[in-house]
Amino acid sequence: MSEQVFAELFSLGQCLPGPTSTQVSFAIGTVKKGVLGGLLSGALFQYPGAVVMTVVGAGAAKWLTNPPGWLAGIVMGLSAVGVAMVASATKGMLMKLCNTNVTAIIGTLAAAAAIYWSEPWLFPLCIVIGFIVTNITDRKMDKTLKGSDGGVESLGFGMLGGGVLVGLWMAVLIAVLVLARTLYKDGDGPLNWFEVFYRIGSIIYGGGQVVLPMLLSDVVKKDNDGNELPNTWVTEQQFYAGLGAVQAMPGPLFNFSAYLGCIMAIKFKYPFILGAVLAWFGLFAPGVMLMFGVLPYWKRFRTWQIYRRGLTGMNAVGVGLILASVFKMTVDVYNLAPHKYAALCIGLFAFTAVDELKIFEPIVVIGGALLGLLSWGAKMH
Repeated sequence: MSEQVFAELFSLGQCLPGPTSTQVSFAIGTVKKGVLGGLLSGALFQYPGAVVMTVVGAGAAKWLTNPPGWLAGIVMGLSAVGVAMVASATKGMLMKLCNTNVTAIIGTLAAAAAIYWSEPWLFPLCIVIGFIVTNITDRKMDKTLKGSDGGVESLGFGMLGGGVLVGLWMAVLIAVLVLARTLYKDGDGPLNWFEVFYRIGSIIYGGGQVVLPMLLSDVVKKDNDGNELPNTWVTEQQFYAGLGAVQAMPGPLFNFSAYLGCIMAIKFKYPFILGAVLAWFGLFAPGVMLMFGVLPYWKRFRTWQIYRRGLTGMNAVGVGLILASVFKMTVDVYNLAPHKYAALCIGLFAFTAVDELKIFEPIVVIGGALLGLLSWGAKMH
């Protein structure tokens, strides 16, 4: 396909809730070989990492509940590296998508809002505001679509099928929200897990990094003083250890959901595979359904000036939300670390290794784990 078509599919994913990289992987196959092509390309992109993270979650849940000192050091190193990798990705996006005064201000204000508030309605509201602002500031700019539709051979479902998919997405969202807040209120079972992941997957914009603070606030249960509750689904140590692991694995960051699902299921004495499937499908399904549902309409609205002008602001907001998650996670990792200054130094080294030296990410992850272990050994002696 042409570079322009690829860029537009990426932009379309940015506009829709869900994991952008996964949505693009489904769209690539769809525009070449229809629905079956999209299902194949998307599956090949996701499943390797999902399988690996399920195995990690099933094997690590018990160890990470009350880790011994040496394991706490390794977890600290993995957590610091995980946040450093998110920071590196954020830097690249800031330089590309917030490179004007207007987009820099939009991104900064979105980040500040996300740091202060974590309500689900905040993220789509910021996206809408960004859309409106750049439509006003760029109102005199001509953003007419240039180029051809090179490589587009199919749009998947027709408009009727796409509309049905969008309706199905909304119906499932309403059903799980109602059930989780009535019949299963304050529950800790499979439906409550699915509701959390499906709800987040339905409202999250901007890719994997933005989803992290929302997942953290929902799966790590705390009281008003910030202390973890006995019935927390996942501990903060388990959360950040998994974050470090998923950064080194193939596939999208949303595969983190399989790891979290395993840990939740094991804690509440369910089969680990049940938790992995519910969490993974819950987080991925909304974005994939919406991509298949909207793609048949894409050829029409992609030429609209209002859409193309607003895209700049929406992308800036997405980057701002990722930036907020970097600051939040840095503070969390620092507070959790058994050796706080060591954690900061490991994160600093990892950022330089990934961002400037371009060292292969799994090597950086292993190095971070070893440095964490060494910091534990140094303190012991």
